[in-house]
Amino acid sequence: MEEVKKRPELKRRISLFGVTVYGIGNVLGAGIYALIGEVVGITGNFSWLAFLIASVTGALTGLSYAELSAMFPKSAAEFVYTEEAFKIRILSFLLGWIIIFSGILSAATVALGFAWYLANLIGIPSIILVIIFAVLLIVILSLINFIGIRASTWTNIIFTLIEASGLILIIIIGFPFLGTVNYFVLPLGGSFGGVFSAVALIFFAYIGFEDIANISEEVKEPARNLPRAIIYSIIITTVLYCLTAISVVSILPYEDIASSSAPLNSVVSAVLGPTGGIIMSFIALFATANTVMIMMIVTSRMMYGMARDKALPEGLSKISPKHRTPVLAVLATLILTIIPLFLGDISIVANATVFGVLITFFLVNLSLIVLRKKKPELDRPFKQKPNIGWFPIVALLGCIVCFGLLFTFDLLIVIIQIIIILCGVVVFYTMKSKIETKASK
Repeated sequence: MEEVKKRPELKRRISLFGVTVYGIGNVLGAGIYALIGEVVGITGNFSWLAFLIASVTGALTGLSYAELSAMFPKSAAEFVYTEEAFKIRILSFLLGWIIIFSGILSAATVALGFAWYLANLIGIPSIILVIIFAVLLIVILSLINFIGIRASTWTNIIFTLIEASGLILIIIIGFPFLGTVNYFVLPLGGSFGGVFSAVALIFFAYIGFEDIANISEEVKEPARNLPRAIIYSIIITTVLYCLTAISVVSILPYEDIASSSAPLNSVVSAVLGPTGGIIMSFIALFATANTVMIMMIVTSRMMYGMARDKALPEGLSKISPKHRTPVLAVLATLILTIIPLFLGDISIVANATVFGVLITFFLVNLSLIVLRKKKPELDRPFKQKPNIGWFPIVALLGCIVCFGLLFTFDLLIVIIQIIIILCGVVVFYTMKSKIETKASK
């Protein structure tokens, strides 16, 4: 009993509905609001098919997360999966390092996006004001994160409903225009291969479902609810994305959407006038703020989980007895997210972290294959199908797809990711005295 008092744990407060909305909020994020113009430029009226193929691509890894999260409902999910599968501490540490780095830089980038939206809305687009707005957003969201997962979940539910309403608005105003264009038309000079090249781009709009696994210690009945939430969030976002893609090309010619700096604003303004554009700008504020909040929650839970398993300094695993949140991990995430804001534009570095996400997905799929072979006796509340004997076909396809997508990046992005990994190696050996550098057998 004393041990429990000394070391409080995270509290299971999130229902199936809460964790599904959490996944939807992170998948929707700021992705489609920024990507739709570029996608339509490549695929024309065929963009709905590119979104559908991308969702199937994401679902391959999603099903691996579903099986693993039900087996190991712990924070620092990917770290735990690779630790269990390979027992190579530096490999699992580097995977956690990539995810922490990715979360911090992505949160900082999206916070700057939020701040630019807000500065433009009030008509004072000053870089100093933008940085102030971004810092304030990160501080406020960190306070919500610290207060507790219930406060974070309710904030996420409200923000997700608002950002989803933007896409639902576009789908509704597109109804009268349905059937007015041919949905099988590619851009002039475009080829069917362009649809597949757009899949790599759209794939990033689906990233987010995997973050469900990192709050598994705060989910009620995780073995039952985590796999369902991952699958539901992928299905719901796919329906929203495909209907939005059909709606936008029904309302405006694909050339106009591709050339617009704010494509969804242009689409809504074409039907509802200038008021529609202002509505979409406000919705974009909630979409970006929600993404920042979820990324900061995930990053703090990754730090907490790694510290508890002695792969980071133990202080980061300290839990607030009152709020049942990882107080020092939340504080570390707050400070580390604010630092990159002063670089002004970190989009290239943030894009490099997406390369890291694909490495993560590849290793998660591979971990599932290894665990099926090495530990067939483990309880699997959810088991992906089809299988050949013990061998999971879906996980193999996930490995192949993620590995293939790694070759779609520029050399600069690859070099930046290599530098991030090398920094992780240096940190791992520098912290030797404070952490365990060998996985428990």
